[in-house]
Amino acid sequence: MGSSTTARVTGPARTAHRSVDVDGVQVFYRESLPERADAPVVLLLHGFPSASHQFRRLIDVLGAHYRLIAPDYPGFGHTRAPEGFTYSFERLADIVEGFVERLGLNRFAMYLFDFGAPVGFRLALRRPDSVTGLIVQNGNAYEEGLSDAARDFIALRPDTPGSVETISGLLTLESTRAQYEGGSTDPELVAPEGWLLDQHFLEQPGRKQAQLALAYDYHSNVEAYPTWQGWLREHQPPTLITWGTGDPFFLVSGAHAYLRDLPDAELHLIEAGHFALEDRLPQIAQLIADFLDRLRS
Repeated sequence: MGSSTTARVTGPARTAHRSVDVDGVQVFYRESLPERADAPVVLLLHGFPSASHQFRRLIDVLGAHYRLIAPDYPGFGHTRAPEGFTYSFERLADIVEGFVERLGLNRFAMYLFDFGAPVGFRLALRRPDSVTGLIVQNGNAYEEGLSDAARDFIALRPDTPGSVETISGLLTLESTRAQYEGGSTDPELVAPEGWLLDQHFLEQPGRKQAQLALAYDYHSNVEAYPTWQGWLREHQPPTLITWGTGDPFFLVSGAHAYLRDLPDAELHLIEAGHFALEDRLPQIAQLIADFLDRLRS
């Protein structure tokens, strides 16, 4: 690994914390302030049950050299949606697309993690010429990547007996902590602030209803997998895949499946859980820095 590339992993970067109105939604976001105005842009799309704070350490170590932008979706983090907002993955993508427009982002790579995959792929379908590359971290787009537990969860519908109780069980402190620490080879490296802050936001007024709606809508993502895969085959975006092998929801087979449509993608299997950045930040950050530098050159 060359010294010039290694030097790009530094920290802490200067980071701004802002909000912007998108169709009546006050979208909170974190944005690094890189040293160069022409720094490559990366849109960081978070997962469940988290928000932009899951990227705070990645922004610290890479934000001086790359413009990293991480919004909170409606129903997550500090973003505030109006009463009556319809929570679906299509609507989350609408807001993120409006966010991209408000910030004037014409060309950017995307970091797709968990919920970030269905949001990001919808955005890619709408704006294919904007996407310079993909960083996929446990962001599933293939049926073989779904564990049995994930399949059972996706099958839930509002009229399924016990569905509200099942989904609500994922919104507890015990479950939130388990999502962070589960699959990690070294849970002591997983800081408690992440899952404690997630739980704080999950318990805000209206958030349970938002998560119920998104859970019932998740099947729309699986139904869209063939469309996303077709986009990958057609556009062949440069892609870095880093996958936590201990993820109980999205299996390693889902990482390998990307190579069918993206044979030139770079795949790294990481001994970590679903939230791989929590305990494998140095390794993944270096892979991202190398990837972004290749994109720039």
